[in-house]
Formats: sequence, structure tokens, C-alpha cells
Amino acid sequence: MFLSPRTNTIKRLLVMRFSAMGDAAMTVPVLHALATQHPELRITMLTRSRFVPMFEWLPANVQVKGIDLNNYSGIGGLTRLYRQLKSSQFDAVADLHDVLRTKYLRTCFSLAGTPVAVIDKGRKDKKALIGHSLDHKALCPMPERYANVFRSIGIELTLPGRMSLNLKQENFAPVRQVAGNKQPGQHWVGIAPFAAHPQKIYPLERMQQVIYALADRGLRVFLFGAGKTESSILSQWEKDYSAHHQPASSKQPGAVHSAVLNVSGALGGLKNEMLLMSQLDVMLSMDSANMHIASILGTPVISIWGATHPKAGFSGYGQDSRNEQQLSLPCRPCSIYGKKPCQFGDLRCMNIAPETIVKATLNLLQDTSSHA
Repeated sequence: MFLSPRTNTIKRLLVMRFSAMGDAAMTVPVLHALATQHPELRITMLTRSRFVPMFEWLPANVQVKGIDLNNYSGIGGLTRLYRQLKSSQFDAVADLHDVLRTKYLRTCFSLAGTPVAVIDKGRKDKKALIGHSLDHKALCPMPERYANVFRSIGIELTLPGRMSLNLKQENFAPVRQVAGNKQPGQHWVGIAPFAAHPQKIYPLERMQQVIYALADRGLRVFLFGAGKTESSILSQWEKDYSAHHQPASSKQPGAVHSAVLNVSGALGGLKNEMLLMSQLDVMLSMDSANMHIASILGTPVISIWGATHPKAGFSGYGQDSRNEQQLSLPCRPCSIYGKKPCQFGDLRCMNIAPETIVKATLNLLQDTSSHA
């Protein structure tokens, strides 16, 4: 890690994080705090094009540069990207990713005399956590690891406990066209049942029970997913509930909306999905990007953990740890990112009763309502 000159010499700062989506989302509260506490900084966030909407509501001194990495493949592509970036004459570079692409880019900047700093991912500590969650202390949260990168180049930074974004000027009309208007006294719950790896997904048949139980209690349930396979499953759940569970009054002509609604692919993109998430009373999610996106919007989250563990530092930003649904097992976590297949073949870490998830969601709704 190279240290920069004094903080007051840093005016233009390049920040890099390309993936994964949840990790990129966790940079948002850090960049928000950085830009707010240091309005003199001109910050450029370099990330994937499809992640750009997550940074929509950052202060004006943050510019987001979204790129398609396929356009910058190989050494030749990365060299071309570096040449494009160096024209901005950055005073420092913060690598929040530390992968081959960012290593190459930061090396180019360093060789040209630009101070760089890189994240300490704590790989050794994370490896030591595997299979030892019962007796291992919690590791440094990822947002704090990001913040430490900026601190290492002399920039003072304090992270607030929660995110607070002003969305009052946003156009919610496209969201209302799909979701309708929230009725007085009605609670909206979002459910994102999928994750990048099967070991992080609560059994779908149990999740279906959770969804129907919540809808039966009068809650409006929105189903979030991505891609044809996920959308197909969610659509089937919506249809099944409408056919077999929906109260007779909601089937009458003029009924406004189904109690269970699949919004996967229906909102026209990530930004509108985020706007809907901002209107939810609770988001129910796996250890996935949706947990992190809802968190940066300030939406309370019930998160379900299986193969992975919150102690690794990937909890939703500003979320209450009491809302993390998990079982205390000596085999957890079996991997940090959930890629490793279950050694027992039964995914026993996900043996959480649907009633437990339903109760936790209802309790959080009651708690948030009492503090509204």
C-alpha cells in the first residue's frame, strides 16, 4: 500500500470496484460519507455499467463511470482504459477490489507517480473463520474495510450507522403503474428468494410457504428476481396464490392488485426496483445483493443465512443483527462466499422453519410501525 501526500493535496480521487453487485452496493454508504464529509473532493467511481443506478443518489461531487468490461479485455484493453482515465489527472487511486484488473490499473498509476491504496480483504482471517463461527470473533465489516482504504491515504472518514437518501424528487410513476399505491395501514414486504449460489438459498418450497403466510395476513408481497428462470418461478407463485389463496373479495371486478406480485423484469430496470424497495416496510432476502441494495435505501431487512455467516463482515449496512435468521452450527460458514457444496449434502444450515421467518418478519413490521 502506497501512502499519499497530505490530504489537502488530494482533489481528484479515483475509486475502483467492479464486482460483485452486493460488494459494489456496500461501497455506496462509504462514498456517500466520503463525499459529504469532504465536499472539496472530486470523486470518480469506476464500476460496471449495470451497477450505475446504485450510485444515483450520491452527492454531486461523485461522478460514476460505468464501463462494460468486455470492451476492455486483456492487457491491451486495460491499457486503453488506463490511458482514458489518466487524462483526468487523479491525485490518488483507491482500489476497493484488489483483483487482476484493478491490480494492473493501479500499478500503471503508481508507476506514473500517482499514489495508490488498496483494500485489505483480510483473507487469512476469513479463512480462519471457516467452520469456526461458534468461537470466532466477528471480522471487520466490508464498509469499514473500504473506509480504511481512504483513511490510509490520509482522508478522515466516519461512517454513520445508517443510510439516509432523499428520494422525494424522484419520479415514482413507473413504480406505481406496476405496484399501485400503498393503501392506508397497508404493509409492503419485498421478498428476494434467490442468491448467486444454491448454498445461500432458503429452500424454495419453504419460501413459498413464507410468502403465502405473509400474504394471508393481509400484507402486500412483492417478489424480486432476475433472469428467465427466477422470473418463471416467481410468476408461478403469484399465479398459484391468486388461484388458491386470494380472498374472494380481491377477485371481484375492479380489484386493484394481487396480494402477491412478481416484479421481476416488470419495472424497467434497477433504478425503479430500488425506488420500489425504498417504499417497502421490510425486505426479506438471502445473503445477496438485494440485502445490500435495500440496506443502502434504509429499508429494514430480514436476512436468511446458510452456508455463509454474518461474522465474515458482509451484513447489510446499518441492519440490526437480531434480524439475521440463522442456525448455530459448528460447520458454518463452510465457505466465505457460499460457493462450496454442503459437506453433508442436506444443507442443514437452511433447516429454518417457515414459521420462524414469518414471525421474525411480523415482529420487525410491528417494531418499525411503533417507531414510525
